[in-house]
Amino acid sequence: MATSDDPIDVRIAHSGLAESVLVLEWLVDDGTRVNAGDPLVVIESEKTQFEMEAPIAGVLEIVVAADDLEVPAGTLIARIRP
Repeated sequence: MATSDDPIDVRIAHSGLAESVLVLEWLVDDGTRVNAGDPLVVIESEKTQFEMEAPIAGVLEIVVAADDLEVPAGTLIARIRP
């Protein structure tokens, strides 16, 4: 059973536009406190670059996908602990 202290997974969304994306640059480091909506990482698809935002406020606990790594949609790239 999930609790409010359980980390939240940050995943590459299935947009239907691209099967994979490139993680260009993390804008925050592990252990950094973020607010909901803060930019976390710059992502590049076949057609555009965009910033993924923190879905919740908390501490960026684990960065799983490194800079310059191509990852498929649905991939876990980080976790945030509330």
